[in-house]
Amino acid sequence: MISRLFVFLLLVSAGHLALAETAYVSDRLEVTLRTGTSTQHSIVRMLPSGVRLEVLETDAASGYSRVRTADGTEGWVLSRYLMERPAARDQLGTATERAANMELRATDLAAQVEALTGERNELQAQRDGLEAEVAELRAELDNVRRVSASALELDQANRELRTRVAATDQENARLRGEIVELERNTQRNWFLAGAGVLLLGLVLGLVLPRIRWRRRSGWGDL
Repeated sequence: MISRLFVFLLLVSAGHLALAETAYVSDRLEVTLRTGTSTQHSIVRMLPSGVRLEVLETDAASGYSRVRTADGTEGWVLSRYLMERPAARDQLGTATERAANMELRATDLAAQVEALTGERNELQAQRDGLEAEVAELRAELDNVRRVSASALELDQANRELRTRVAATDQENARLRGEIVELERNTQRNWFLAGAGVLLLGLVLGLVLPRIRWRRRSGWGDL
């Protein structure tokens, strides 16, 4: 008996109670929020169309639902005046507002795109300038390398010339030494030749008179 009573109470509760869900006042101008489930109950306030309500329970027998407003006020309204979605005019207003926001967003995005495009063009110009500068620096570097190569070649040639000049100087010094020695030998030879001639003259001066005297003596004897 108790079990059947318990089941019956559950069924009755299921008819009156439901999980809290969201509902909206229909597109009537205003709906009365009452303290109970009949027109005999006092009015708590008037709810304008489109107000968002939290449905706490529904009484199918009376056709009323207990709701709670956003500010926490609770009461009963006729269930037929509640909708799962906002009223059409409210949806239109919301859609219009969203469209306006989207248009503003689109305008903002277009401005951002334009700014980014300008920035991209500026960066492109800077990149082109840098590429031209890099090309110029590369050409200058190639020229420096060529000049450096020429300088190295000239330095090598100068070193070779200095080596040849040093060798030539050494050869000239050797030749000058030989010339000096030759001049000394020539002077010595001339000195010896002069001395020989002088000595020969002296010898002849001593010998020739004797030879003539002997010849004369021989002729007298004949």
